[in-house]
Amino acid sequence: MADPIHALIGPTASGKESFALAVAPLLGAEILSLDSMKVYREMDIGTAKASNAARAAVPHHLLDLADPADDFTTRRWLSAAEQALSLVRARSRLPLFVGGTALYLKALLHGLFEGPAAQPSIRARLHAMPVEERFALLARIDPLSAARLHPNDARRVVRALEIFEVTGNPASSLRREWESATPPARAVLLGIRRPRPELYARIDQRVARMVGAGLVEEVRALLARPGGVGSTARQALGYKEVADFLEGRSPSLEEALRVLRTRTRNFARRQLTWFKRFPIRWIDVGADETPVRVAPRIVAQLRADEPPGTNRT
Repeated sequence: MADPIHALIGPTASGKESFALAVAPLLGAEILSLDSMKVYREMDIGTAKASNAARAAVPHHLLDLADPADDFTTRRWLSAAEQALSLVRARSRLPLFVGGTALYLKALLHGLFEGPAAQPSIRARLHAMPVEERFALLARIDPLSAARLHPNDARRVVRALEIFEVTGNPASSLRREWESATPPARAVLLGIRRPRPELYARIDQRVARMVGAGLVEEVRALLARPGGVGSTARQALGYKEVADFLEGRSPSLEEALRVLRTRTRNFARRQLTWFKRFPIRWIDVGADETPVRVAPRIVAQLRADEPPGTNRT
């Protein structure tokens, strides 16, 4: 019987990395990042990536996998995650996923949303259509997919149309079925939860710390790279807003940071909504509770939730 997936989850700025660092030695665990932006090299401050000291204390995996110019895919992450799982388990250590990217968690538990096999003749015909006509067709047959895609995203627009032609069902409805599927029983998912006002205060403090640590300089260096920054990495919170300031789309750094704080709060709310799709056991943490103090409670809950027959070292 396969060992369960263990994960410590939480919205941005909840402190999950600090709790994971306190929990890992008690479990004999190594940390596997569940974060879609920490995969990019040279993006350290804005992603709150683990420090060298933290990585020396507890081995970390799934960090620094891609160049910032790459459009890193969930498929690539899942392949790397499966390799990391095997590596950590081969050392008789516990793989502990830590992060807040719900799509990665969904892929880890259920695999990727695949859809029907590619149909080259259909794809060729759809790619030959004018952009406006193709997107208008998608808007008619699958408005939900059209709402989340850009007309110029030819690959995804064509794929959505292809799925409809092959199956007779909108891609959005098939994706909803995949997203609403119940996670397997052999998954131990714990979450760090804080009162909303405290979480927002921590977000504001985190933004201030990042700026003090050199976020503006980090983004400036990324923009000056020969390869530039790809469309996916550029959308990362902190990088997008500071880039807008550096490239003249925001009137001042103060305004860019104000937008960043607002967007980060909104993102945290969306994360909490996404997490409702998973059977997460929440650990409520107060402002005065340190990771070291809470760690035994997390370990006890994790072990209590493990299914019978779990292989523990």
